[in-house]
Amino acid sequence: MNGTDRYKDEKSAGASPTASSTVSLASQIGYQPFSVSNLADTMASNDAASYANAAGMTPTENTDPDFIPDSQKRPIMQTQVVLDRQGFGPGVIDGKMGMSTHNALRGFQEARGLPVTGELDQATKEAVAQWNKIPATRVVTIPASWGQIDYRLIPDSPEAQAKMTRLGYTSLDEKLAERFHTTLDILKSLNPGGRPAGAGGSSVASPMPTPSPSSSSSGSATADAKPVASYFSAGQRIRVPNIGADRIAPDAVSNSDWQKTLASLGVGTDQPKAAKIVVSKSKDTLKVYGVNGKLIAEFTDSSGSSHDPLPIGDWKIKGVDHDPSFSFNPDLLWDVPDSESKQQLPPGPNGPVGVVWIALSKPHYGIHGTPDPQLIGRTQSHGCVRLTNWDAARLAQMVSTKTEVKFVA
Repeated sequence: MNGTDRYKDEKSAGASPTASSTVSLASQIGYQPFSVSNLADTMASNDAASYANAAGMTPTENTDPDFIPDSQKRPIMQTQVVLDRQGFGPGVIDGKMGMSTHNALRGFQEARGLPVTGELDQATKEAVAQWNKIPATRVVTIPASWGQIDYRLIPDSPEAQAKMTRLGYTSLDEKLAERFHTTLDILKSLNPGGRPAGAGGSSVASPMPTPSPSSSSSGSATADAKPVASYFSAGQRIRVPNIGADRIAPDAVSNSDWQKTLASLGVGTDQPKAAKIVVSKSKDTLKVYGVNGKLIAEFTDSSGSSHDPLPIGDWKIKGVDHDPSFSFNPDLLWDVPDSESKQQLPPGPNGPVGVVWIALSKPHYGIHGTPDPQLIGRTQSHGCVRLTNWDAARLAQMVSTKTEVKFVA
């Protein structure tokens, strides 16, 4: 019986989500879920508690055991969190009005029929006010199991990478940053001295290196792939951007590995269906339109280069490959010497195409993730359309072979 089958049996029998049931479920799905009705990880958003916190209830009156009031308001980060939850990706959540946030605001404004300024103007502030109760940050406890993962550096050589079983996260810090759509520097700023901002002198675990790797999830046969210590550690309570829309519904995902990937990225399974995608080379955006022609999502992307320009025109989606391996072929890469040999690289978030490959009818072209989310919109690609891993994972659940794809200048 798989985890979702167990959930159906418990639900039909009237069982309530208990600690023992989630522990049993964890042994089947490979990670500790938030609950039997939400298969996101234990750090999933808890909006009922967040609303209580925002309403000024005391910790004893709300249901969030990790509640610590933030020391700052962080209005821009709060807007980024809302945009991200609504499907208008601001890229890396950093509390700054950068290019990706301006793009996200334009998408949100277009979808809501507002003047498209790309700025957090008065009309936009009034439109997002309905989500003002969602705080910019929350405090979570890093799962103990994260301390048992085999974090390894990724060697530069494709030949050495090909010997690895997985191109996984290089450290707990990197895994944590991707889970909350941010960077290590932002996490450090939210946790001065290793304590959640606002914690004061409360008892919170101090930062320390993660335990030495033991189990092999991203192991390698090469001497170059060495274990990495982290600033944060398993079991530590930390403040993170309040990423939401992360509920993973039982029965929603049949591929257990893909379900783990969604959980690791804080991406939920409740996504709208895409009728059309429009990628703009000049604007560095990927827009998603629903069956009624309305804009339902927008992400900043990197697409094409002077060597491999974006193929302007209409294309079709041939299929979606979750957690793909990558065929490294120097013949197709202008910046790789032909003397390099072909390699089959293992899957993983640090692979060349990240966590997903959306194949297009144009040979060798696709929409995919990236190991470098902070560079989206700032670097060129080999002709394909590159998104952050979390945006690519979200898009992968929206599209089908019926979705139209249009590349425009």
